[in-house]
Amino acid sequence: MNNHVFGIDLGTGNIKIYSLADDSILSEKNMVAVMRKNTLLAYGDAAFEMFEKAPANIRVSHPLNNGVIADINDMQTVLKNFIGELTEGRNSSPDFYVAVPTDVTEVEKRAFYDLIKDANVKAHRIMMVEKSIADGLGMDIDVKNSQGILIVDVGYETTEISVLSLGGIVLSKLIKTGGRKFDETIRGVVRKEFSLIIGEKTAEQVKLNLLDLEAQKLPAVVYGRDIVTGLPVERSVPTDLIDTALAEVSSGIVDHIKLILERTPPELGADIYRHGIYLTGGSAQLMHLDELIVRGTNLKVNKAVDSQNSVALGLARVIKDAAFRTLAYSLTDMSEE
Repeated sequence: MNNHVFGIDLGTGNIKIYSLADDSILSEKNMVAVMRKNTLLAYGDAAFEMFEKAPANIRVSHPLNNGVIADINDMQTVLKNFIGELTEGRNSSPDFYVAVPTDVTEVEKRAFYDLIKDANVKAHRIMMVEKSIADGLGMDIDVKNSQGILIVDVGYETTEISVLSLGGIVLSKLIKTGGRKFDETIRGVVRKEFSLIIGEKTAEQVKLNLLDLEAQKLPAVVYGRDIVTGLPVERSVPTDLIDTALAEVSSGIVDHIKLILERTPPELGADIYRHGIYLTGGSAQLMHLDELIVRGTNLKVNKAVDSQNSVALGLARVIKDAAFRTLAYSLTDMSEE
């Protein structure tokens, strides 16, 4: 196999790229900073550092929105630069394996193919892998056997809930609730209870630190702008207040899991009852979501060891193991369906 092979997980919040050459995963913020519409200033984590701090002539944005490509030019810029870093400018013709959501239109799926084809990365071959299938492989699940598997992937803007069996997807639902919704909820409760406006990055940091703060019985210290005086201030926010607000958002995810379970064929449902629900995604480890799912479904929850990279790890298995390569398909396969 061509040594220049990449597995691409285009997350709305983070882009993850698996490289076969050194068996590594690059993970950075999926953001781009552009000045005066066409001058690239930064991408990835460097662009994230500019977020909420840039002047009006610098646009800092996410090229993806709700799991699909919102700005193909920006996304091509990000991808081309990261692939350039990984190949160190060598004139290679890599193969690409791209994770795509299941519950999107064929046009949106095709956009992932066109993104790479037109990104000037000299792609030799472009293959698609269903994101939930890659998730399962990344969690070391045998997705090709006949058992029913329920995977819940909580991402930055979306949550994908899928039932797998025999290497295929029986049911899938993509809902527009994810880590960003949790951030917005934190901002909302801080504004309501403390008359304080905080930024998205501050809210995200509170979310990331929440479990540690609870364990140490410490409040979340935030900095923002007081609505009344307009001045910057510091406030201590009790973690139980944040937990209560986040539980309301999480209950929506639990409700959708229950709807999928209600539609699941009985034999597959029996497998799910025996093995439990598999929880992964960048926002899966951050709150008490697993406990809420257990209470709402009476099923055990298996949390991914590396939830942030489970899709990229699954793509790596497809690339390295010929037994799983049949789980990838080409654009031609899509056209014939």
